[in-house]
Amino acid sequence: MRLHKVYHRFSSSSSSSSSSPFTIHHQFHRLSLSLPSSSCSSSSFLSLSTFKFPGIRSYRHLRTVSGKPFNCSMTRLQSLVPVEAVSGENIADTAAGSNGSASNPQYEDDLGTSGGYQLPPSEIRDIVDAPPLPALSISPYRDKILFLKRRSLPPLIDLAKPEEKLAGIRIDGKSNTRSRMSFYTGIGIHQLTSDGTLGPGIEVHGLPDGARINFVSWSNDGRHLAFTVRVDEDNGGNGKLQVWVADVETGQAKPLFHSAEIYVNAVFDNFVWVDDSTLLVCTIPSSRGDPPKKPLLPPGPKIQSNEQKNTIQLRTFQDLLKDEYDEDLFDYYATSQLVLASLDGTMTPFGPPAVYTSLDPSTDDKYIMISSTHRPYSYVVPCGRFPKKVELWTADGKFVRQLCDLPLAENIPIAHNSVRNGMRSINWRADKPSTLYWVETQDGGDAKVEASPRDIIYTQPAEASEGEEPTVLHKLDLRYGGISWCDDSLALVYESWYKTRQLRTWVISPESKDVTPRILFDRSFEDVYSDPGSPMSRRTSYGTYVIAKIHKEEDDATYFLMNGNGATPEGNIPFLDLMDINSGKKERIWQSDKEKYYESVVALMSDNIEGDMFVNQLKVLTSKESKTENTQYYIQSLKDKKPFQITNFPHPYPQLASLQKEMIRYQRSDGVQLTATLYLPPGYDSVKDGPLPCLVWSYPGEFKTKEAAGQVRGSPNEFASIGSTSPLLWLARRFAILSGPTIPIIGEGDKEANDRYVEQLVASAEAAVQEVIRRGVAHPNKIAVGGHSYGAFMTANLLAHASHLFCCGISRSGAYNRTLTPFGFQNEDRTLWEATNTYIEMSPFMSANKIKRPILLVHGEEDNNSGTLTMQSDRFYNALKGHGALCRLVVLPYESHGYSSRESIMHLLWETDRWLQKYCVSNTSELNAKEDSTETADSKVIAATGGGGGGGVAEAAEEPENGGYSLPRSLL
Repeated sequence: MRLHKVYHRFSSSSSSSSSSPFTIHHQFHRLSLSLPSSSCSSSSFLSLSTFKFPGIRSYRHLRTVSGKPFNCSMTRLQSLVPVEAVSGENIADTAAGSNGSASNPQYEDDLGTSGGYQLPPSEIRDIVDAPPLPALSISPYRDKILFLKRRSLPPLIDLAKPEEKLAGIRIDGKSNTRSRMSFYTGIGIHQLTSDGTLGPGIEVHGLPDGARINFVSWSNDGRHLAFTVRVDEDNGGNGKLQVWVADVETGQAKPLFHSAEIYVNAVFDNFVWVDDSTLLVCTIPSSRGDPPKKPLLPPGPKIQSNEQKNTIQLRTFQDLLKDEYDEDLFDYYATSQLVLASLDGTMTPFGPPAVYTSLDPSTDDKYIMISSTHRPYSYVVPCGRFPKKVELWTADGKFVRQLCDLPLAENIPIAHNSVRNGMRSINWRADKPSTLYWVETQDGGDAKVEASPRDIIYTQPAEASEGEEPTVLHKLDLRYGGISWCDDSLALVYESWYKTRQLRTWVISPESKDVTPRILFDRSFEDVYSDPGSPMSRRTSYGTYVIAKIHKEEDDATYFLMNGNGATPEGNIPFLDLMDINSGKKERIWQSDKEKYYESVVALMSDNIEGDMFVNQLKVLTSKESKTENTQYYIQSLKDKKPFQITNFPHPYPQLASLQKEMIRYQRSDGVQLTATLYLPPGYDSVKDGPLPCLVWSYPGEFKTKEAAGQVRGSPNEFASIGSTSPLLWLARRFAILSGPTIPIIGEGDKEANDRYVEQLVASAEAAVQEVIRRGVAHPNKIAVGGHSYGAFMTANLLAHASHLFCCGISRSGAYNRTLTPFGFQNEDRTLWEATNTYIEMSPFMSANKIKRPILLVHGEEDNNSGTLTMQSDRFYNALKGHGALCRLVVLPYESHGYSSRESIMHLLWETDRWLQKYCVSNTSELNAKEDSTETADSKVIAATGGGGGGGVAEAAEEPENGGYSLPRSLL
């Protein structure tokens, strides 16, 4: 993917990761990061302040280190990351439901069976309905900034549109793109003045009414913007995407193609800038007819066979191909015709039609590396494991050579750090023209096989002479994790190993064979206190980004500029260090205000200086926030430390502006140090008001050592971000919120963490509850517990094994029976047959007879997450009901693993508030009381006496290319 490209997909399993320079997405004034789906994955949004992985090439051609989309930039923020939250028009409170039904909360003892979608109390609704802030994107030369406008939560009708579930992805057939994409509603262009202040803006104009904007991308010279526009049928369009281009100086926009019948195929990639005036576009083939029709009768039975006795272990992938018709349908929607188009409207077909999955121009714009997938397809793995062909073409459309044609990969082992055989992570060097590099495994891709070396990195010119063998760049004994390029004399190579949590950073000299590689850092990526940060980068003449070499005027040494989170026992204190490349000595030149504010360096703003860069010339983009002040952005010189504020965003929820926030520390019974963030409502006084009802919301994590598990992550000064489904919404209902209490599951040495899962889970929860009671802020009989995905799994286990701690629970989109995910889940890579007792003991389904506290189960009917099928909640609910538990199952139509539509979210909040008011605040009902069944046309609500649940189909994320494991936050 090319520099400055913007991807906005709803699905977290989007096949494409993308980049844009210094683009800032405000999800309630926070930087957001979408992680790929995995079994019981964590919250849909994660703060970029916790992520920074050094192993990349350049963000002009950014891919992913582990094959999963996340921000892996060398600076705090150098890539535009996918935004999962779908935006939508606000709907009047009197007509929120798709059937026009919406009502205020009613919490009668008989469930308040008023029918239709419900609305939560106004104090919650007003926060969720607050207008979203724009996303920001800074131009390649740092002289302009885009304000990308967004709408609020979408109506359910947007999610109800038909979608095809094929090969692990979901496709909107009408638009020929991934389904449920969010979009921008407008683009404002502002000038950044010489003194760092923000000048007046102009609006991009000339767009059709109702334009939905996606994939905003700067040209390399910063003079033009390219993006797609679609107009729905309600506004006179057909929903298909067309490429538009806007002049940055005037804001005038116009279609790229003269013909209005040329549409973008955005199922995989969509378009890239080949040079400053030419784009290569994936288009829907003009000769394509109607979609294939499903045969009335099947051609025969569906047969799967393993008569060769192959050993193939697979996780619970969703939305897979089922038959030949699905294969034909996948080809129909995924096949593109590449078209080379100039800004003057001229166009030339480029290559034959194929299922193209990525387009990657070389640094010097002479070549384009094109990846595609082809048959034979598979019915047991998603498209990321289909046969993969990688070819080189010239920029004007001449075939050069094939780099590889990888076979179908159905047998990648489930163990962490297992990878596909053959060439992988094929990329362009960011510091040289037309030079490729890639990695090949030496252990067959199986992490359980001992091998030295385990991976070898190769490099080769684009047009290698006949018979020229690739050059070995570096050999690794751990799994390859990426490269940060600088120049012929310097690059950083990263390798890691999940089992031991080891991370190594090598210093190599790419063009000097007589220089011996040396280890710069060798540490545990769980140990956040030892994280030295990541090198910041500068722009090259190619438009790529490489490690910035920094100089001082008083000496001849060369330095890195290391940007770090600065984890300490008091919380994160971000920093910038000058580090001598040769000696490793560091000098701190900037640090966040640790008393009141949380500041961080987002990007280097003076990197377009020709020649050497000196410390006293450096300007940086920083963010600044506090517990009660939302994030604003500044440009400041490191020489005089004088910041210029460039944004002035209003507080997103002024009614909670004076909320109280404290990062607390306490100890588990086995001595492990734990942390949590305690939030209290505005104006709360413990002496005057006494203990409050309390909601504990968390998500467990695995660690190898007690020391790493006890380290503090995050900052007490960070702004309290409140998303549309956040537990912090209940501050407006006068709850105490214990957010993110650490639930470490530790497996030291050769021990497996999950073998003591229940024991450590309960001990962590006991410590958290005892702490809030000790502080006098939580009523001991009014403490509820909740979580999403793996947090929902946690919640059910706590109600089964620690019912004395909590009055009720809320479990959203969880998996409760681990025998339904027999080939691994979360970070467990042993199979059910290798760890039978662990699977059974961890499954709250097996302990349904022990759950005596009220539990609310919520699940999206179309869950797209591997492992968390809607069936999990359905069957768990029936097990609970069969033992007389007080339970309620809410299945949200059309919703996936995360919830998006306004109707669904408002109803979820209504259900949650009702549950908390009835079983936490009041806490007077009989635990074995039966409740009437309610099922409406708009929301399937099943109470303790009701019938079965929904049976959604889930979507599997594409497989990671570099090891099947997404590197943890502490590493990034």
